[in-house]
Formats: sequence, structure tokens, C-alpha cells
Amino acid sequence: MDSRARHAFAFLIAAQAAHSVEECVFGLYDVLAPARFVSGLFSQDPATGFMIGNVLIVLAGAASYVFHIRRPHPSERAFAWFWTALEFGNGCGHCLFALLAGGYFPGVGTAPVLLAVSSYLAVRLIRSRHATGSRFTG
Repeated sequence: MDSRARHAFAFLIAAQAAHSVEECVFGLYDVLAPARFVSGLFSQDPATGFMIGNVLIVLAGAASYVFHIRRPHPSERAFAWFWTALEFGNGCGHCLFALLAGGYFPGVGTAPVLLAVSSYLAVRLIRSRHATGSRFTG
């Protein structure tokens, strides 16, 4: 991975943190059954449980950056592709739910950032693969 891809990955995790804040503030756990389920895994209070779940997601992304992305690591591309796909899907999902709801849906405000950064990271990963001639490892 090149330095631009590494920086994009860090920005993607920061975008997820902002996205998580939006979801918590606007109560995604109140309008989406899977979010309610996740909330219940961590607390009987939906808001608290959802916040804990989102903190864990952001921490997992930060740990991926620190241990696998920040410096060259054999698994960096696999981790980068995993998070790229996850966040692209997350952004698409929120946009779809907003379209189906016919208006605002918690998380749709930051979804375009997730889509843009994950798309940029995908392009960087593809370019770096072609530039080095390496095989896809993730």
C-alpha cells in the first residue's frame, strides 16, 4: 500500500467515528431492528448499548490501522479491503434506507463521506496492486 492509501484508511476510520456519532445522536437503534439487536447485546438501555457497539467498531478500525496499516504488514491489503467493503456497504445501506423512508434516516448525513473515502481507498488499492504487479491478497 502507498502512503495515500494509508492516509485514506485513517480517514475512513475517522469518517466511521463521525458516522457513529450521527447514528447515536439521531437514534438509529430506534428505527432499525438490527441496531436494536446490537444495542441489546451490550446494555438493557438501547442508547448505551448502541454507543458501546459503535465505540467497539471504531476501536477495531483504529486497531486495524495501528497494527496492520500504519506500517507495512503482510495482512495490510486484506484489512484495507475488508474495511473498504464494510464502509462502502454501510454508506450504501444508509442511502437506501433514506430513499425508502422518503427523507432523513439516521446515518445518511455522513454516508456520502463513507462512500467517497471507501471508493477512493479502493482505487488506491487497485492502483497500488497494478503498480507493483502483486496478486490480490485480500
